[in-house]
Amino acid sequence: MVVAGREPVADGVVRLTLRPVGAGPLPEWAPGAHLDLRLGDELVRQYSLCGDPADREVYQVAVLRAPSGRGGSAHVHDVLRTGSGVSVRGPRNNFALADSRRYLFVAGGIGITPILPMVAAAEKSGADWRLVYGGRSRGSMAFVDDLVERYGDKIDIAPQDERGLLDLDGLLSAPSQDVLVYCCGPEALLAAVEQRCTSWPGGALHLERFSPKEASEPAADGVFEVEFAGSGVTVSVPPGVSIVDAAAAAGVEMETSCREGTCGTCESEVLEGVPEHRDSLLTPDERAANDVMFPCVSRCLSGRLVLDR
Repeated sequence: MVVAGREPVADGVVRLTLRPVGAGPLPEWAPGAHLDLRLGDELVRQYSLCGDPADREVYQVAVLRAPSGRGGSAHVHDVLRTGSGVSVRGPRNNFALADSRRYLFVAGGIGITPILPMVAAAEKSGADWRLVYGGRSRGSMAFVDDLVERYGDKIDIAPQDERGLLDLDGLLSAPSQDVLVYCCGPEALLAAVEQRCTSWPGGALHLERFSPKEASEPAADGVFEVEFAGSGVTVSVPPGVSIVDAAAAAGVEMETSCREGTCGTCESEVLEGVPEHRDSLLTPDERAANDVMFPCVSRCLSGRLVLDR
């Protein structure tokens, strides 16, 4: 793809408009989807699509410069210009918007990006919804003016330097049977929302993380075996080695991207065995089902796994 447009949308945030080099419509996507941008040989980063899913001619992403990041946002800000080529994979969606009559959206900082098409979809469907959007300062919060202009008092803009931290107790203290909560932002916000939603109905809370949540020590970090049903190859996975790396050493290539359990690229179906889930994607119910896992970070509790690969 080629960068067809590049514009600042907040302090330290740039929006890229990406257009395919060839003719034809782009693959469809739905609110919550992200793209993998290959920014170098070993530099692949995930960015949420924030444009209009009905526009099949371009994709749009917005990227915050992260001074303490691992190089992806710096590359976007310092290297990519209008006319630059960029390799793209996806779209992929681990944060899909489920049907509901009522929604509460909570966004922190650049976490507004996947929420933008969600609120547009909720508005179009006629659902009852509200967005609470926090950030360090008004100038650092992308798309504020557009949101307020389009949706008015359905949007609660809450810059920290003006109003302090978001009032999550007031928002989430009373569980509701018919409200879905969608939240994206920094880990501190996600953890706080997750903690306050423990008494909400199962499946009410939906989170997307840009970085992995803090993981405990593995419950079982000994050697285990993984059989790849598609190839018939079985590998031994020692402590400190990921399933993905053990597979690669045996000639079984597994598509990966983040290698942190946040992007969903390596999702694998579990045919036998009990995974030790160490990703930042699956809900508690999805973990209990043990029918999929993310082998870039997860391990094994049963001594042996069979994956549909």
